[in-house]
Amino acid sequence: MISRIKACLNGGRRDPHVPKTPAELAAAAVGAVAAGAEAVHLHPRGPDGRESLHPADVAAAVTAVRRAGVPVGVSTGLWITGGDPARRLDLVRSWTVRPDFASVNVGEDGYPELVAALTAMGVAVEAGVWTPAEADRAGAVDRILVEIIGTPASGAIAAADAILARLDGRVPVLLHGEEDACWPLVAHAGRRRLPTRIGLEDTLVLPDGAPAADNAELVRAALALWSARPASPS
Repeated sequence: MISRIKACLNGGRRDPHVPKTPAELAAAAVGAVAAGAEAVHLHPRGPDGRESLHPADVAAAVTAVRRAGVPVGVSTGLWITGGDPARRLDLVRSWTVRPDFASVNVGEDGYPELVAALTAMGVAVEAGVWTPAEADRAGAVDRILVEIIGTPASGAIAAADAILARLDGRVPVLLHGEEDACWPLVAHAGRRRLPTRIGLEDTLVLPDGAPAADNAELVRAALALWSARPASPS
């Protein structure tokens, strides 16, 4: 169970200081956990540095990161297989080392089939929900990620609250935003006492706009902001 914060270590970024190899991801995870993260989410990479769902790449990344001693999750973004849901499903079913959880975006083709496959494999499912309409289609999952993407800071809280209202507390929720929406939603998650996430996948900067040195620095800043907000009625 994530009560406060999950670290999202890399995403699809290609910035040179973003961790990509299993060794880099492991070091980043250890640092993030020492800073207070309760779980980590990552995008495995292949030898060419591209995001990958190949069983060997997933196994290498998950095995390395597990040394941090917290649950490890991976992305199953459909773009990783070039938009091919059948290929994605085949790769996931062939994983030899299974993560503790995996994120699956509700709005992507093949969502129900992939959720069913992961559940049968004993992998917890986080449903990525980007809109209120998607909240209705998430189905039975272990956690819902309310993800505010491509939204300016000024509209982030309203967008998040519209989804949260539709969910109405049905399942555990983690709230986060990317880029401009990131820090306003860390604070909003703290006010609503919802778990959040932070890391170089979501933002490269600290709340004051200064570049973040690494995932651990982002985790420390997010925990301070999350904890500083008085709780408000949900």
